[in-house]
Parts: sequence; structure tokens; C-alpha cells
Amino acid sequence: MTDNAPGGDRRPALARCVALPPAAFVTTHWGRAPLLSRAKELANPDGFTDLLSPADADELLSRRGLRTPFLRVAKDGQVLPAGRFTGGGGAGAEVTDQVLDERILDLYAGGATLVLQGLHRNWPPLIDFTRELGASLRQPLQVNAYLTPAGNQGFATHYDTHDVFVLQVDGSKHWRIHEPVLVDPLERQPWGGRADEVSATAAGPPALDVTLEPGDALYLPRGWLHSAQAQQGSSLHLTVGVRALTRYALVETLLGLAAEDPRLRAALPFGLDLAEPGQIGPELTETVEALRDWLDRADPAAVAAKLRERVWSAARPAPIRPLAQADAIAALDADSRLAPRAGLDWQLGPAGPDEPDRVVLRLFDRTITFPGQCALALRAFLDGGVSRVGDLPGLDDDTDRILLARRLLREAVAVPA
Repeated sequence: MTDNAPGGDRRPALARCVALPPAAFVTTHWGRAPLLSRAKELANPDGFTDLLSPADADELLSRRGLRTPFLRVAKDGQVLPAGRFTGGGGAGAEVTDQVLDERILDLYAGGATLVLQGLHRNWPPLIDFTRELGASLRQPLQVNAYLTPAGNQGFATHYDTHDVFVLQVDGSKHWRIHEPVLVDPLERQPWGGRADEVSATAAGPPALDVTLEPGDALYLPRGWLHSAQAQQGSSLHLTVGVRALTRYALVETLLGLAAEDPRLRAALPFGLDLAEPGQIGPELTETVEALRDWLDRADPAAVAAKLRERVWSAARPAPIRPLAQADAIAALDADSRLAPRAGLDWQLGPAGPDEPDRVVLRLFDRTITFPGQCALALRAFLDGGVSRVGDLPGLDDDTDRILLARRLLREAVAVPA
């Protein structure tokens, strides 16, 4: 549950984004159609200000030493050069791209939209919220905030190549939603390559024409066209981007693994004339046959491992406190209580035939090897069944248990409970 502020909203993160039970949302809307959820339907009287308020945005813009690319500024549909709002950080800060608040004031007062980017990495309430929502969806997420002055529009009609949850925090914003010109676009298929189609579709009647008020939420699948304009007052909304895993990702993974096949690494014939389509025909036929043969032998475990690397590396687990963690290592004893690091994806298994007496713990950024006798204790701890160091099973004595617990703390797998 999220608990992002004193007295904050403790409901599941997904329940704050959609006014449907998860199963119904997945069946009727996920990847298919927009869903508007009003604050009243969400039982969301306090809105989303616990995640990021206008005062919080002001703090980020003025007191947190924000640098690019954590801020974009757009006006009249164009992203402004970073040099328009950044400069030197002053004495002791040898940087040249720090956000300058007085320039931000000038641009915002002149009608520019401010886009705070990567808030899932630098704003604590959104770090927690995003981690929980990502665990529910099993997808990598990103969070941006859009601050738009009254009556202004930051971007022209466009589509995103990822699904989004729009959470209206403050003010109101009028949204016009049109059906896709390209269903389920990939990241390599941005809207700019179809600008004429987008403009023509946007000129027609919208599929959804709504004004979001504080506490309202809107889900948009990737590809759906949208534009948004602030109303009589300024507007602040959060956009949670969901980078869905696609079948094309499977294709890319398979092609990457296919490099192991010597037939597919073979060079094309010397002197092949690509101006003559007939010459490529036999090579294409042989290549397709070789690829088909390789695909018939593709190992699902190898494909899953490559996809796991891709997905796990895109989402970080909960932050740790390095100083407190070091103190916990120094003070560790059999009565110490630990917990698995929240949001940490892991896989525990044998090291392989070359190391029969070892087990490996695979994480988002590395693989850690342990003696085989640690397997039972590792699984019991990571599954949440054991918290007290002295209760770790399968080890000879407390000395071994403390050694393992110290290693887990040092590797940031465990945190003090």
C-alpha cells in the first residue's frame, strides 16, 4: 500500500488510477480503450496532492538543484532549448545545466508548459507510488508532471508509444481524445512520422471530450491521439507512463539470440548485386529456412532470461539508506531483524554444472554467488518467511547466519526491518 505522506492515501496504487476492479480493467480497457475515472468514483476527495502538490513542484524548481534532463519546457507545441532556462550552479557547483528559477518564472508566466521528468527517481512519494503500481502491472514505469498556465496548451495533438495514466492534481484541463492512426505503436514509431494523419484525424470529432478536475484519472492506451489545454486557472497533472512488453520485444530478443547460429552469421555471396532483386531471392529463401530451423529450437528459458534483463533493468527497487545500512551491518547479531528490499526482482537457482555446490541469486543489475548450503535460508528470507537472523534455516550456527545476513545487507538485498 502507498503511504506517501502523513495521513496519506493507503489504498492500492492501481485503485487510485482506475474506478474498476483490476480484473475488469484488464479485460475491458488495458491496451484497448481509454477509461475516465472521476474523483467521486475513485473515492478520491483529497486527490493526488499527497503525490505531488503545486508547492512541491515549486520546491523542485527552486531548491533541489534540478538539472536537465529532469526538466523540459514547451511552448506553442515546441520544446525549448535547455539553454533558455539553465545555467551555472554557482560557487562549489561545477555544472552548467542547473535550472534557473528566475528564467523558469519568465517562461511560465509567458505561457510555457513545464515538464518535470523522472519523478519516479527523485521525489519520494512518487518513488513509492510508482514502485507499487509497477509491481501490480509487472511493467516498467516512468512519471512526469505537467504544469500548464491558464488557457495554455503545451503540446499539439499527438500519441505516445506507451500507455499512460493521467492523474489530475490541481486545476482543470480539457482533453480531446481521438482513435489511433496506428494501433499499438512501438517506440520506434513516434507520431512525428505520421504528422499528417494525426492532424487530419484530430480535425474530426473526438472519441472522448472531457475536462479533468482535481482527483480525476484518465487511462490512455498507447497510440490514442490526445491534446490537453488548461482552463481558467493553471493546471498540474501527473502522467504515469507504462512501457508495455510487446510481442515485438520477443522478436527482437529472438533475433539477438539467433546470432548464435553460424548459418545466420554467414556472409552473403561475394559480388552480390543488390540492384538486381532476382539475385537476393535464393539468399532470402536460404536465410528464412535457417531462421525457421533456429526458431524451432529456440529455448524459452534463454528468451525469458534476456527479456528479464530488459525489464528488470528498466525498474529500480526501493531506495536504500547507505549510512543506516552500514550501521546495521556493524551492529548485526542473531536477534537482528531484516526484510527483503522492497521492489527487488530476483531469481534463485543452481550455479550450473561447473559449480555444483553453489547457488546464484540473479538481480536487476548483477548475479551473486553463494555456497549451496545457503539456498534454503536465502529462499526462506526472500519469500518473506523469516525476518530474524537467528531463524535462518539450513545453516550450521549463528555465525554462518550472521555472515549470510551481513552479505545480504552489503549487497543491498536486505534492509533493516
